Amino acid sequence: MLAIRGLLKSFGGRTVLDGLDLRVEAGEFVALLGPNGSGKSTALRCVVGLETPDGGEIDVSGSAAMVFQKIHLVGRRNALDNVCSGALGRLPLHRSLIFPDDVREEAMQCLERVGLADRALDRCARLSGGQQQRVAIARALCQRANVILADEPVSALDPQAAVQVMELLVDLAAEGMAVVAVLHQPDLARKYANRVVEMRTVVAA
Repeated sequence: MLAIRGLLKSFGGRTVLDGLDLRVEAGEFVALLGPNGSGKSTALRCVVGLETPDGGEIDVSGSAAMVFQKIHLVGRRNALDNVCSGALGRLPLHRSLIFPDDVREEAMQCLERVGLADRALDRCARLSGGQQQRVAIARALCQRANVILADEPVSALDPQAAVQVMELLVDLAAEGMAVVAVLHQPDLARKYANRVVEMRTVVAA
């Protein structure tokens, strides 16, 4: 599903990624661990095009969607509308503010998948942090992504909400997606991931 080969990235003369190789298969949940500055988040951002690599190759079978630590939902809009926004990339521009019935139906299915169909019409600002993160995952599902990239998805959540989000990511991998999560909790990584990859800070020559 995801193959990264020789990925290079520097910022202001500081090398962050120095030849990263990573392969994630369908049905696999990979956790990335490592200190701040080791390039974990940068690698995910390169995959979805938020950063431009300086070198290397990235191959994605299908498409990839990102789930962020800062959840980036529109708080005044309801959960359903936020999930529908995952379909914007495939809608004509003139329909981007009014979601057609088929998109709304698909978004409801995505909310049902994350256990929040009953909160579809609630404003996201009224949802808990864990519920908001699950809405963000539903939005990624509405993008029809084959690869889910989660950048510290549980760092701002209480333990119970963190478990719910981690179990959801495990379930998505079990359904055939490739899931990569940046984590700072080694215990969660060992408990939930199929494979743990440790990244290290690049040492200047």
